[in-house]
Order: sequence, then C-alpha cells, then structure tokens
Amino acid sequence: MHIDSVKSLFTMFSGEEDYEMFMPIIVLAISETEKMLVEGADKDDIRLDFLAASIANFRLAQIKSAKDRTQATASGKALVSDTNSGTLKYAEKLMYNYMSLCHELIASDSFVFACFGKE
Repeated sequence: MHIDSVKSLFTMFSGEEDYEMFMPIIVLAISETEKMLVEGADKDDIRLDFLAASIANFRLAQIKSAKDRTQATASGKALVSDTNSGTLKYAEKLMYNYMSLCHELIASDSFVFACFGKE
C-alpha cells in the first residue's frame, strides 16, 4: 500500500481537507487492511489503497455518528441534526464495495462453515 495514495483517497471519500488530524484512523485502517491480506497477495495493488481509505472513511463516519445528537421519542431515537444522516450507511457500503473489489487479495472473515443434519 502507498500511504500518500491512501491519504489522498481518504480526503476524497471523507470530504475532510486536513488528513493529518485523522492520521491515527488512517494508520488503523492500513493495519486492518494488511491483516486481511491472504498469503502471497500483492501489497502494491492499487485496490488496497482504495480499500484502506474506505475503511478509514468508515471509521471516521462511525465516530461522527456516535457524536450525533439524538432525541428520545416514543418509537426510539430520532436524529436532531441531519448532518450525518445516511453518511455511515454509505461509508459502510463503499467499504464493502472495495472489499468485494479486492476479494482475491483479502481473506473474508464473514464466511462461516455450518453443518446441519446427521454426522
């Protein structure tokens, strides 16, 4: 992966202009991406830069979502501010799209073998 590329892509995905403030999130996302790699994967594949940036964007959206002000209502919580409404959902979708794009480079931890019936 190329850190400068990941930083540039992160700013494009997140809309944040100063990536320096978010370097801990970017470094975490790069680490997450590296841990997903299958043995023998090409670490210089440009798709991994996109994946790492999308993970960093998703982590930032999670943080912002947690800070959103919500108001309790009879049917649950309602968003008082709509500044981040939908942002987390779209950041997650973007991340999963890049995971799909990198399917032969990364190991999936979401697949579970299950056996039903008699042995």
